[in-house]
Amino acid sequence: MTTSSAIACSRMYNLSPRISTLWDQLFHWLADRSGVELEVIAHAAPAPLSELWARPDMGAVFMCGFPFSQLSPAERPQPLAAPVSLADWANGQPVYTSHIVAARDKQLTEADLATARWGWTVRDSQSGYNAPREFFAMLANRPSAAQTVGSLLNPRGVVDAIRSDTIDVGAIDAYAFQLMAMHEPDMIAPLRIVATTKPAPFPLLVAARQQSADIVDALRAALLGAHQDTEGSDILASLGLSAFAKPDVAAYDQLPIRARAIDAALGAW
Repeated sequence: MTTSSAIACSRMYNLSPRISTLWDQLFHWLADRSGVELEVIAHAAPAPLSELWARPDMGAVFMCGFPFSQLSPAERPQPLAAPVSLADWANGQPVYTSHIVAARDKQLTEADLATARWGWTVRDSQSGYNAPREFFAMLANRPSAAQTVGSLLNPRGVVDAIRSDTIDVGAIDAYAFQLMAMHEPDMIAPLRIVATTKPAPFPLLVAARQQSADIVDALRAALLGAHQDTEGSDILASLGLSAFAKPDVAAYDQLPIRARAIDAALGAW
């Protein structure tokens, strides 16, 4: 079975050319094992992710859990699989967190965090917007409003803003941080982790709702079995993953509830 109408994209985690090459290897393996012809595209920043997620030819594309949760069941793309990180914070589950990071030479107490300049990425991001807001809302003796700078677009923007002293702290997707630690340690060398946020369901690989059932089934089966394939397992390890798991859609449905609670406590940043 082949198709020429399915794209694959790891834009959310294309943190460097070296890391992008590893994702390309995964997608080439996926195409081979599933029998689905995948065109790997970059959809590089600053092209809006919303445009990528609206494409009717999505075959295997990373999508943030929060915008996925905002769509009605009839509008959502078809979930394929969610990654399981080898990092301790994943605890063997398809979840992730955000690391609150600061300059390595800047010592910050919890009281300092309450009055620090916070950076955020984009407002439809779980890891770069809702997660740090949720963390800030739980700080003791915090002011009613935070000093914020945004939008910084992605983890690279947060790193650059800290290095230029535009912000004091920001949130970086813990899996993105893991990938940078593995493959681009110089990128995070100026940073230290100050805290880690509550877990949330991992961004998931999705196919367009218009894709046929046989294509979706083939892609999903290959991803869920990747850890049992010698080559697939090696590629997963190079990406800091142990496996892909079936996404728990009900877990994603909790994200808007959490966001509304944050809105009630803080309002928008």
